Amino acid sequence: MNIYVGNLNYNVREADLQQTLEDYGTVSSVKVIMDRETGKSKGFGFVEMANDAEATKAIAELNGAEYEGRAMVVKEARPKF
Repeated sequence: MNIYVGNLNYNVREADLQQTLEDYGTVSSVKVIMDRETGKSKGFGFVEMANDAEATKAIAELNGAEYEGRAMVVKEARPKF
């Protein structure tokens, strides 16, 4: 399952996000979206988890949770059209 993680602190790196989500299961990939112009984080990213049950649990427990001083938005990513 592909998970959208938003409202991230701009200092959060991919390794930080991966470590947090690995508490819930196996993480296949992590991508924090960076601004092309500045090279700084845009404050959101995507995490791919192989097991849907683990991903669902992570979404349920992390959505609205405080992480690095901000309440994260965690939900299933919608396909890009």
